[in-house]
Amino acid sequence: MPNQLISSAVIKQSGIAFGTSGARGLVTQFTSDVCAAFTAAFIAALKPNFTVKKVAIAIDNRPSSYAMAQACTSLLSQMGIEAVYYGVVPTPALAYLSKENSIPAIMVTGSHIPFDRNGLKFYRPDGEISKADEQLILNEAVAYTAIEELPELVIDTQAADDYIARYTSLFDTQWLAGKRIGIYEHSSAGRDLYYQIFEALGAEVIQLERSDHFVPIDTEAVSEEDIRKAVQWSKEYDLDIVFSTDGDGDRPLVSDENGNWLRGDILGLLASDALNIEAVAVPVSCNTAIDLCGRFSAVERTKIGSPYVIAELDKLAQTYGSVAGFEANGGYLLGSDVAINGRMLKALPTRDAVLPAIMLLMLAQSTPISELVKALPQRYTHSDRLQNFATEKSHTLVAMGMQSPSELLKQLGLSHLQVDSVNDTDGLRLTLSDGSIIHLRPSGNAPELRCYAEADEFKLAYDYVLGSLNQIKEIK
Repeated sequence: MPNQLISSAVIKQSGIAFGTSGARGLVTQFTSDVCAAFTAAFIAALKPNFTVKKVAIAIDNRPSSYAMAQACTSLLSQMGIEAVYYGVVPTPALAYLSKENSIPAIMVTGSHIPFDRNGLKFYRPDGEISKADEQLILNEAVAYTAIEELPELVIDTQAADDYIARYTSLFDTQWLAGKRIGIYEHSSAGRDLYYQIFEALGAEVIQLERSDHFVPIDTEAVSEEDIRKAVQWSKEYDLDIVFSTDGDGDRPLVSDENGNWLRGDILGLLASDALNIEAVAVPVSCNTAIDLCGRFSAVERTKIGSPYVIAELDKLAQTYGSVAGFEANGGYLLGSDVAINGRMLKALPTRDAVLPAIMLLMLAQSTPISELVKALPQRYTHSDRLQNFATEKSHTLVAMGMQSPSELLKQLGLSHLQVDSVNDTDGLRLTLSDGSIIHLRPSGNAPELRCYAEADEFKLAYDYVLGSLNQIKEIK
């Protein structure tokens, strides 16, 4: 007789936890039975509010993702629920289909984290799950049968087709004619869709560096190699823009006409301005140019993670007609329906990479992207991370800094400065006597410590991040 398992016990024993956006862990932790446990618990958490007959599933290009989707599908079959598999598509494509068809969805993705890790993102029929939903999933005690066979999955193309149409249907003309767009494809889940969108809008697309191996692009901590690549590609191919995303296609990486990558929050600011957004919700780590630019009626700051931004968008929507959220990683969350080119674009309150790039290109029809950036308040940000840095060690460092900010500055080699204010919304964010900001935050997805800095000059922000992380490495 097959083994009977209880979802909450299996999840607890796995050691997998929810991070800033989704459940994340090592591939070795995501066994078939653990994937089944999360799926069973997710369905149980939905039952008080929804009747579930069908679930949408999609994956990124990680080597482990297909087998995880098979396990989720096998469990749904046990429960008598139809699973529709949409193959490799961007997370926002699956989220859009889920919302439009009022069915729940499971995205198998680890986003930007290394290929030896993976994750699961869950969508209710009415949108991304909340932090409260995460706790329900962890605590649901659902009995299910251990997974013995993994079914072969047949791809339905509707999610990909609908996502392409979401943006191409807004325009009658090929308004990007004459533009040359480089798409850094690597292993992005959307690499087979993006060129179709931009070509349909009239652009000439140059597809760059597709990889057969998974590439963990982090749009918040762009490697020096990728910085150089974009500049070189821009010159070599005479590009107007380089476009890329992280692994699951919900966070954009976009350059100006010179190949200089834009920070995600600056991209979000410009996109929101182009969309005539009234009020925005952004994580506390975002550039203060958003507040200083005077283009929004309200700017609300949240903890880092899309569920927190979405919760704030719901509040803002009660007062303002058009609301949006965006993050330092570039993920753009459209919290209300908006008109573009006289046509309605429906809200999609989950991270998306394509919309902010399209809006930036609309602005760039009359003004070069570099000039659009220069017109903003000149506050520069930089961020990087220490990988394989124990989470416990990160929390100890942050706790020490909260207790004695001046001692932390000394440890970071910044004893010549004083702390003007302390913000503990998410990690430890210190505003310093020279007007600069340093923010230390343990990652919610992996054993990493992130460091963000903001200053009036980019070199200063860069030096603060580099110097701080180098000093932290030496702390015993």
